Amino acid sequence: MEAKRMSSAIFFGVMIIFIIGFVISLLLALLLKFSSVTEQALQLWIAILSFLGVFIGGFMSGGKSGSKGWMIGGATGLIYSVLMLMLQFLGYNELFSAQQLLFHGGFLLVAMLGGVIGVNLSGSRTA
Repeated sequence: MEAKRMSSAIFFGVMIIFIIGFVISLLLALLLKFSSVTEQALQLWIAILSFLGVFIGGFMSGGKSGSKGWMIGGATGLIYSVLMLMLQFLGYNELFSAQQLLFHGGFLLVAMLGGVIGVNLSGSRTA
């Protein structure tokens, strides 16, 4: 039963990351389309919002699992990074660059931190 709860929490966290990413992408695309802001001016905000989205996904998955937050958050960040690698490789026939590897390593750490905080704020569950 615990494995089912953990996999459900990880899936929930990954879906939260994708939903947040979609909403942020939509808002930034509208901002780029209907204002004079350039993509270069938004690069820092894109990075900050990406880390925030991964943190929230790790936080939600850790809170949903109720235990082992670093592992649940790490798995959430790892699955997100693997899905992004697959999308980039299969869709664009490119591997991660060194800079992207650093970002995804940061995503992994931020998701782990989010998972730990999510577990501690939700209170641990005993099965």
